[in-house]
Amino acid sequence: MLRRSLTCWTRQRLALWLGLFFIALAIPTAILIHQAYRQLKYESFHQYRLLAEDLSKQIDRRLLAIIATESARSFTDYSFLNIAGGPKSNFVQRSPLSAYPVQSTLPGIIGYFQIDAQGNFSSPVLPRNNSTALAYGVSQTELQQRQDLQTRLHHILSENRLVETPRAYAAMPSPRRKLEQRTRDKLASNDAISSLSEPTAPTTARAEAQKGFDQLRETELQLLKKQQKLPNTLGRIEELKLNSPYAGKPAEEKSRSMKAEQAPLMDKRVLRKEQSILPEQELATAKDPQQKAKSDLEQDVRVHIFESQIDAFEISLLDSGQFVLYRKVWHDGQRYIQGALIDPAPLFHSLIESAFRETALSQMSNIAIAYRGNVFTAFSGKAAQRYLSSTEQLQGALLAQTRLSAPWSDLELIFTVNQLPAGPGGNVLAWVAFSLIVVLCGGFYLMYRLGVGQIELTRQQQDFVSAVSHELKTPLTSIRMYGEILREGWANEDKKHSYYDYIFTESERLSRLIGNVLQLARMTRHDLQAECTPCRVSELLDNIRSKVSSQIDHAGFVLNLQCDESLQTESLEVDVDFFSQILINLVDNALKFAARAENKTIDIGCARQQDYIVFSVRDYGPGIPKDQLRKVFKLFYRASNELTRETVGTGIGLALVQQLATTMRARVDVINRQPGVEFQVSYPVLEKE
Repeated sequence: MLRRSLTCWTRQRLALWLGLFFIALAIPTAILIHQAYRQLKYESFHQYRLLAEDLSKQIDRRLLAIIATESARSFTDYSFLNIAGGPKSNFVQRSPLSAYPVQSTLPGIIGYFQIDAQGNFSSPVLPRNNSTALAYGVSQTELQQRQDLQTRLHHILSENRLVETPRAYAAMPSPRRKLEQRTRDKLASNDAISSLSEPTAPTTARAEAQKGFDQLRETELQLLKKQQKLPNTLGRIEELKLNSPYAGKPAEEKSRSMKAEQAPLMDKRVLRKEQSILPEQELATAKDPQQKAKSDLEQDVRVHIFESQIDAFEISLLDSGQFVLYRKVWHDGQRYIQGALIDPAPLFHSLIESAFRETALSQMSNIAIAYRGNVFTAFSGKAAQRYLSSTEQLQGALLAQTRLSAPWSDLELIFTVNQLPAGPGGNVLAWVAFSLIVVLCGGFYLMYRLGVGQIELTRQQQDFVSAVSHELKTPLTSIRMYGEILREGWANEDKKHSYYDYIFTESERLSRLIGNVLQLARMTRHDLQAECTPCRVSELLDNIRSKVSSQIDHAGFVLNLQCDESLQTESLEVDVDFFSQILINLVDNALKFAARAENKTIDIGCARQQDYIVFSVRDYGPGIPKDQLRKVFKLFYRASNELTRETVGTGIGLALVQQLATTMRARVDVINRQPGVEFQVSYPVLEKE
């Protein structure tokens, strides 16, 4: 039934059906592998997200600890001198903030400053009168350095309109200029400070000289509402085009809620009160500062005790690129501004980048620091590209987005994925996928080759049946015809002998054909078993001469049998019947394919090659094409179509030759000669005792 169904199959049809079957298996397999890989990616993504959130909390705690340290500083720390040990001690000492170089737990600190109600700028690195610093152990060289630092602080504040400098302000272009003017007009129309901003007191009026600090937050709020890019930033968060392929709906809702909370609000001011003590020389300048400082060291110092109300710290980004950390302090009904200027690069490197690179996040993500919706700076996880310079380099999957705690609440940490590893199971899954691909492709290729082989075998078997029918029908018809002639007595005595010879020859031919078919049946059942016995070479050649002479003479050929005299006594372990069948099939093959040769000679030779005795059968016909030398030993193989070829045959002779030789541990080779072809059968020589 299977063979009958294979008769209508072709290679193209087999390839089509196997291709469809392959696709039917490959698509669901690919989907399963993709889903498994995506699940691994999903788990890896959320593991790294938790790691990013933990890192954000760690950075937030460090920043809050620094702010707590700065908030604990008293009002008097922002002066060059203060009183140690309380009002009864009257002991004057230098303020902790008066050290040079500036010492602080805040990385990137440039310097501390204070602005009084009249807009006068001062820094704790110098007293109100610079000349008195020499009396407190400050050398002339260090004094110059302190003055340079104070000048730099004053220049940055005036450049950003926080200290009144009309000329600098008029010459400075800024994208916030119009918004500042509108904010200034709005603030000027307010007669009092709201209860959330300053304590209620009849003498508490907003100082005109400090309006720059009030405008900082108002201006940034206006820019945020308009989603305008701040100076010295990489761009807006919206320009990053971040996506969350592994986040799912809960994470997307969380992301939307975080974006909704990004609009900064005015923090409710948390006031604290403290008792402050200052020497009076820090409140008013003496006429002879050096003499005054010297007298203060030699006698008791008059002090001024007062109560201060201190607001919480706020942070804003200046146009010049620095952060200003400032707080508002109320003293004697007047407002003071105290704070510090911070360089963002050392701050972010010390607190954020260094912590980021100590974690596994640096191997697969980037981190961006955003201020009020603007990407301030970014660090790449790749060592070769430490700093990122554009928002395009940050585009990718959003890993985590966290806002820091107040007063750093305007800062956000944004982690983006640049290469998400699949996790520990990713390599196993990759090898499984590769193995499945190899098995599927290899299996289907083998199935295709097996199918093609079966189709070819079916076709060859059909050709074999056709050939056997032809081989049997022709001699049987001739035998029957000559038999009837002889039976009826229609032949004279001269022709009877030739008719008898023809009947005998055709009978032998039928016997060989039937013998080959029987051997084929045994070969397909793997029942071929050689009964090898020692036999002399001379005996084998005599046996072959007797069996092929009449066949060669009847075909009109001449037998040329050659063998060295030294080999006549050599012994081989062979199956005599198998040996005879091999030589007979080779001679029969030579007679068929050299039928039209000019030289009608069949050479049968015997020679020694090392430890082998080689029997050869050569004809002088057209030979065999090079591309078919190995194919001629295949079962049922024929070089041309069965119905149109001129030579007869079944295609099993040479296949039987090779199988019989292999059974006797012999080797069969074919060599093209000029002209003709030569088949060689090599037998190992028996060792003489």
